[in-house]
Amino acid sequence: MKIQMVDLKGQYDKIREAVNTEIQNCLDNTAFINGPAVSEFQKSFENYLDIKHVIPCANGTDALQIAMMALDLKAGDEVICPAFTYVATAEVIGLLGLKPIMVDVDPDIFNIQLDGLDKYITPNTKAIVPVHLYGQAAEMEKIMEFAKKHNLFVIEDNAQAMGSDFTFTDGTTKKTGTIGHIGCTSFFPSKNLGCYGDGGAIMTNDDALAAKIRMIANHGQEKKYYHKVLGCNSRLDTVQAAVLKVKLEHLDEYSAARNKMASYYDAGLADIKALEIPKRASNSTHVFHQYTLKVKNGKRDELQKYLSEKNIPTMIYYPLPLYKQEAFQQYVSEGFSLPVTEMLCDEVISLPVHTEFNEEISDFIISEIKNFFKL
Repeated sequence: MKIQMVDLKGQYDKIREAVNTEIQNCLDNTAFINGPAVSEFQKSFENYLDIKHVIPCANGTDALQIAMMALDLKAGDEVICPAFTYVATAEVIGLLGLKPIMVDVDPDIFNIQLDGLDKYITPNTKAIVPVHLYGQAAEMEKIMEFAKKHNLFVIEDNAQAMGSDFTFTDGTTKKTGTIGHIGCTSFFPSKNLGCYGDGGAIMTNDDALAAKIRMIANHGQEKKYYHKVLGCNSRLDTVQAAVLKVKLEHLDEYSAARNKMASYYDAGLADIKALEIPKRASNSTHVFHQYTLKVKNGKRDELQKYLSEKNIPTMIYYPLPLYKQEAFQQYVSEGFSLPVTEMLCDEVISLPVHTEFNEEISDFIISEIKNFFKL
């Protein structure tokens, strides 16, 4: 049987007619840049998130960069981010002449660890970027309190948790990406809400910030050919917006399907002592962008090799801490180490999880994992 990490073909087959109709509309009206589908998707997404402003852009990395540009951060300013995340989170910090301050993460939830974070604060610390890794929220209530205490901007990297709800101590809930000063996301095809190419968006409830973000994303202009600031060219094209319009209607359904597959894995793998199944945060729903196990017996790489031989794909998100990447050596002192990050880089492995739940495939994956640990 053909097993994929994400079954985009199966997903497309279920929405084929609606997607094809929307794409054909784009071709018929030939408005390939800033066509009607862009503003229609934007409004629908604002309603879904219950947020005032969504500014679509070209990709998730652009979203992070434009967000930081809009905050008027200066060269040398420090931005706190987790060391256990995808490179884009810290990459844009360095590209803007800022300094990424990489910190450790929670060993169970994988998101930024707040305990001891005060020691990283200096007069140059200006922002913090919590990443909602694998599909559930970071401790946003505590992060917002921490940011207020130290007068920091909060930029949420929500590329992996679109649709997740965070519950505050007073019982109110908000979607991830709408809690900080700015939220950023990616619509890369494998994301929970993904298009059929590149795409991204920036979210905020701040009117002034929204106006500035729109201007920066459009060559620094509010009026055509009149440029107030140095900006960039970052647009969500109309065809991708048309696809996202359709898929947004199914996002909660997709999250439920991913949770069903994750629960099936849980039941099948919970008794294997060498594995730790994913923990769920008590104050966040999980949308399972990834179903990530921890292999506790030092045999993670052997397990991956074994599963590959059985044509079962897996991924390691992420095999090397950011501070050990060659590109970031200038930002860390010699011997810098974060114990949880390094442990996770040695232990995590992600199994296929997607919207097209199939018991036969899931049973096969569970069976082969059990067989490995019997060897």
